[in-house]
Amino acid sequence: MSEESWPGVAGEGGWLPRWQTMCAPWRAGLRPMRGQLLAVWTRQLAEMLHAGVPLVRALDVLARQERRDAVRELTESLALEIRAGGTLAEGLARRADVFSTLYVNMVRAGEAGGALAAVLDRLARFLENGERVRGKVRAAMVYPATIVVVAGGIVAALMVWVVPRFQALFAEQLRGQSLPWLTQWVLGCAEILGAHWTWVIGLGAPAVLGVWRWCRTPAGRARYDAWLLRVPLLGELWLKTSIARFARTAGTLLASGVPILQALEIARDTSGNAPVADAISQSVGRVRAGESLSRTLGDSPLFPAMPVSLIAVGEETGAMPAMLTRVADIYDEEVERAVVGLTALIEPAMIVLMAVVVGGIVIALFLPIVRIIQVMSGG
Repeated sequence: MSEESWPGVAGEGGWLPRWQTMCAPWRAGLRPMRGQLLAVWTRQLAEMLHAGVPLVRALDVLARQERRDAVRELTESLALEIRAGGTLAEGLARRADVFSTLYVNMVRAGEAGGALAAVLDRLARFLENGERVRGKVRAAMVYPATIVVVAGGIVAALMVWVVPRFQALFAEQLRGQSLPWLTQWVLGCAEILGAHWTWVIGLGAPAVLGVWRWCRTPAGRARYDAWLLRVPLLGELWLKTSIARFARTAGTLLASGVPILQALEIARDTSGNAPVADAISQSVGRVRAGESLSRTLGDSPLFPAMPVSLIAVGEETGAMPAMLTRVADIYDEEVERAVVGLTALIEPAMIVLMAVVVGGIVIALFLPIVRIIQVMSGG
């Protein structure tokens, strides 16, 4: 059967063309040009420029040694555009799905100041540091996530397959006698899950999808981020992460020669938290009016005294990029230590929770068995 025979599938407005357009970057292999791969690509280009290799030749070398077809084609197209008289920043700006605004503006500043190699080296360090922190956080969360999945699977198996068999046994042996409240509760949950699992999935999946889509709207994202900052332990960790992202991005941009107002606006969008971004937006307006950055950030309840003090020192000594980078380094180290500490607490807590849930189900099934044994023994 052809695609055209399916109404709403092919043709203009159908979901298939929209799906193909949405998946085009992944099919083309450009989406993987993120994270570690982008950091390596940037590092290689920076090293060749430091060695005195011209930009076009350096891109040609990168293209020849690249095994991924899409990345090789991307690199070759950048070289062709530069040969035609364009700049590297202009070529990167046309590929916004691969290169961020931060990346493009830093390259543009490096080209304008004749320090492209140094800027690319700074960009590579920026990307490598971000990947290092994200890698540690992901590695720390693997074990708790595994425990959650295993515990959920065990509980689901018990409730769907094991508990109903015991329910039939209790009905046959106890013949209408009352069951302990814990047993009744477990049997009720198992009956609901077994009889209405399609409804549970059918209502649960759209609800989760609806909440996810709402959180992607500006209003929903602002409410979610504000709530996240109020969560005990995790809120402080998320705030430090957002401030570290802002500080490292702003420091990297300023060190590359980007004007302070433009650097703050770009760094604001990389903070990853709506309330923090709003506080930075207010600071940008006041800095544009002539106030100092440290004073404007100090008036916000979200920014602690430590980063504000370091930024003030940077303003007084003319070392703002170094101070912002120092703020990011300090908070990244604190976030890494906090993640390790939280993981050390979460692991035994998850094990205890798993033991309580599974043990509660086992006890709920064992109590009527004791009564059955008493009845059979004539007690």
